[in-house]
Amino acid sequence: MKLATIIQSGVEQGCIAVPDGYVTLAELNRAEQASWPVEVFSLITAGQLQALTDWYNEGGREKLTEMPSIPASEAVPAPLYRHPRKIWGIGMNYTADANEQAVLRKEEPVSFMKPDTSIIGDGEAIVLPAQSERVTAEAELAIILGRTCRNVTEEEALDAAAGIAAAIDTTASDIHARHMRYLTRAKSFDTFFTFGSELITMDEAGDLSQLQVETWHNGEKAHASKLTHMIFPPAYLIAFHSQVMTLLPGDVILTGTPGSVVIRNGDVIECRVNGLSPLRSNVR
Repeated sequence: MKLATIIQSGVEQGCIAVPDGYVTLAELNRAEQASWPVEVFSLITAGQLQALTDWYNEGGREKLTEMPSIPASEAVPAPLYRHPRKIWGIGMNYTADANEQAVLRKEEPVSFMKPDTSIIGDGEAIVLPAQSERVTAEAELAIILGRTCRNVTEEEALDAAAGIAAAIDTTASDIHARHMRYLTRAKSFDTFFTFGSELITMDEAGDLSQLQVETWHNGEKAHASKLTHMIFPPAYLIAFHSQVMTLLPGDVILTGTPGSVVIRNGDVIECRVNGLSPLRSNVR
């Protein structure tokens, strides 16, 4: 199942994707005389996502095609949600060198946190801050947590995930270059996290190791890699961070990038991931 958040009549609404558009969760409730939460974040945090997924897989998919929908061409995307409790970012997490991968897996993930005030949606602009003269942006796969977890094993970890989403992580790289301690500041400017509007549930995400993440810059593919080239795969990242703090439904883990690009006024940066619509931000 693919969920999405779109703007309709000025209101951000949770939806389920259908072949030519979206059925809002509010419309689903009306048609089915149900009471699902009508926002994606509320659906996840209320623990209702699995029940909705079961409904979808047990005949709901076909029922949705008979319900009034919003055409994809008329849908204005919004971030999946705007106020996750935590946004974890992971740095330097891809390598195409198998030998290097084996060596680096003996180390620990490079991680940082971003504020929810950095969130923008598909099509919204990344604003270059006056404090920085070199800003970079990169495509990433986001893992969305679906339930509370603490001290889970790597084998258990993906059971705690709600699904996957596209993301663009932006950095004031010259600030970070001045000192490694400035990483959080360099990552935290307003507009520095473009959050995709779509979530693919884990039952449809397939083999994560075969997903490809691509960074596109001004209409050209700049970097691409499959998750099999990750040093620390998603299950490891969930398990590792669950040993640091309790992870909550709706928490976001940005899993790293195959490569970043320097962005300037007028540029367009994109994240492309199998199964998800391209996620774009222009730069100003």
